[in-house]
Amino acid sequence: MLARGTSTGPAQTGEINSLEEMLCKAFGVSGQPIAPLSAAFDGLGEGCWLRADPVHLRLQRDQLLLLPDVEAGADEAGQLCAALNEHFAGQGMEFFAPHPQRWYVRMDRLPDIETVPLSQAAGRNVHGLLPKGREASRWHQILNEIQMLLFAHPLNEVREARGELPVNSLWLWGCGLNVLPQKNYDCVSSDEVLAGMFAAAAGVPFAEWPKQWNASLTLALSQRERGFSSEDRQLLVWTGLRSALQRGDLDAWRAALQEFETGYAQPLWQALRAGKIAQLQLDVLGGDRTRRLLLTRTDAWAFWRRNRPLAEYPMV
Repeated sequence: MLARGTSTGPAQTGEINSLEEMLCKAFGVSGQPIAPLSAAFDGLGEGCWLRADPVHLRLQRDQLLLLPDVEAGADEAGQLCAALNEHFAGQGMEFFAPHPQRWYVRMDRLPDIETVPLSQAAGRNVHGLLPKGREASRWHQILNEIQMLLFAHPLNEVREARGELPVNSLWLWGCGLNVLPQKNYDCVSSDEVLAGMFAAAAGVPFAEWPKQWNASLTLALSQRERGFSSEDRQLLVWTGLRSALQRGDLDAWRAALQEFETGYAQPLWQALRAGKIAQLQLDVLGGDRTRRLLLTRTDAWAFWRRNRPLAEYPMV
């Protein structure tokens, strides 16, 4: 697929640096208002929302590294949010924790700031990734107050005594108002909950990521039998390599790539060659930009485009 595909440049893909931005573009959403979309998915009402996910900041020499996925139980989350709401009472913000890893703050109005998605900040030095914009200094102060409050909360002492990471900060990102994604696909399958959120908001059937692509193909075909166009569009979103890289686990990265090759790349390739698929568009997030490949059935038979070792392709 990498050898036969036709590569497109930034003019076609635009400057896409994150999965969140890619999904917004795929579903016709302006900006990156992930928080209201996510809040609706988690059963919260309309409003001005900002994700405020629980994280752990670790001081390492001259860096402050962000560790995500710091889960707190429902009771712990309730206690910490209650403390935050008491501290910020009367300041036009209220904290909610409907999910162990997805917390929110609802505000009276949208702040004039630009934020970085948690997925982009995970495992990195947070200096330079904090909110920017006209009201950045105010939100830096709010973050400082949040960190001081969480650091002193007795619950974190209990977590440390149990050998768990304390929730010593929140990561603020994804602010926006309620949006309605466009129904640009007939079905979506992913191992990433965010793709499911977009699908749910757009009214598109969603399937958890199966081990083999054939399962998602069956979903698409069943929709076609119910009257969908023969030009059904299927969106597959996979984050297996990113998860392994964030953990620094090279063996897991190799294993994930092999599973994708066997379960998805090979079946998709064969379906393209057989004419069961009209076109494949492969978008790879490479950290600083997106690499896009387009493949048609004609490309699949372009035998003169010879394979190269995987490491020679810039997108991987």
